[in-house]
Amino acid sequence: MNKEEKYDLVLALTEQMKEYGNFYITDTSNLTVAKINDIRRQCFQSEITMKVAKNSLIKKAMEAAGGDYTPIFDVLKGSSSILFSKSATAPAKLIKQLRKKSDKPILKAAYIDSAIFIGDNQIDTLIKLKSKEQLIGEVIGLLQSPAKNVISALQSGGNTIAGLVKTLQERG
Repeated sequence: MNKEEKYDLVLALTEQMKEYGNFYITDTSNLTVAKINDIRRQCFQSEITMKVAKNSLIKKAMEAAGGDYTPIFDVLKGSSSILFSKSATAPAKLIKQLRKKSDKPILKAAYIDSAIFIGDNQIDTLIKLKSKEQLIGEVIGLLQSPAKNVISALQSGGNTIAGLVKTLQERG
């Protein structure tokens, strides 16, 4: 790979890091070409983009993308593949599925919307993550709940509440 090709790869990785906002770095070393191709096919079906790159180029892309990726730098050893996805959980689910048949890929690190997860033991945590939209929906639901309860209580009380209000006004 010449200097220009390396520059183009770093630029492409940087753009994908910014575009997707989520990426996983995995160890796929010692896998056969057939197995790698199978993983790529399953990534494609799950709307995950898989790239294989040298660790030094991945590091340069992270530095160019901005943000604090320094905890990830320590795991950039050996062979690395990088998985990009709009879904924060899709790569984790795919890795878990692939691990039923093989001991690889191994999760080195994941970057999910500015949060960093290090180590293969984080797979189950990553699978359970909720998307930003899901969390916002839950917060809105929690905020609406007390108001709905008050309105419901007022409506179900009917004349009793109206009578209470009228009594209070007469005394007041």
